[in-house]
Amino acid sequence: MGKLVALVTGSSRGIGRETVIEFAKAGVNVVINYCTHEQEALELETYIKENYDVSVFLVQADISLENEVYAMVNQVIDNFGSIDILVNNASICKDSLLLDKTGKDFRRILDVNLVGTFLCSKYVGKVMLEQGRGRIINIASSNAIDTYYPESCDYDASKAGVISLTHNLALEFAPNISVNCVCPGWVMTDMNKDLSIEQIQMEERNILLRRFAKPSEIAKVVVFLSSSKASYINDTVIKVDGGHFNG
Repeated sequence: MGKLVALVTGSSRGIGRETVIEFAKAGVNVVINYCTHEQEALELETYIKENYDVSVFLVQADISLENEVYAMVNQVIDNFGSIDILVNNASICKDSLLLDKTGKDFRRILDVNLVGTFLCSKYVGKVMLEQGRGRIINIASSNAIDTYYPESCDYDASKAGVISLTHNLALEFAPNISVNCVCPGWVMTDMNKDLSIEQIQMEERNILLRRFAKPSEIAKVVVFLSSSKASYINDTVIKVDGGHFNG
């Protein structure tokens, strides 16, 4: 068997970008998926090609749309012939006062974060079942477990759904496909770029390590779960939050 192939959704920036880089470091061929951030995706593609001895494939798709997910998976198979690892990372968040949120706003978050994770898992899962092997890692959030923010209630609910989906996927795809979930806490990504210094400092006081995570620190956990070192880890939810507590 040749090099493994990893598809990372929403991988033009943030945790997804760092996950692609960590896979490339490990000698894994990578698929960069993006929806709207084409320039960042192209820059990452160039970076991988110039620095690592792996193949890289770029594919645009809105994972909330079933026809685009289906087309993306087929493109990856046409290019690589297999998909060994799926990282469901693509995610959006739009904070606003709970009472100001509309049903349309709420559904959009669910469509990308939860339905998109389902669609990618469904179509890549079919490929993995045919192969008789595979790893799926879903990116949820500590917001789905014990860190709640009413202004993010739609995001929190979507990520709680991802945890539930993880358990059901693990049952459905056993024994040859493992499905695990990573729940980051606060991470220095574009999603949090608009936080005030005061809010960052307040949140850091509630983290035992007294800082936000770097995206690469989350990515390393994802790549570990995809490796042979995690061969007996399945149906597991792992918090990577620096020891966050509700102070």
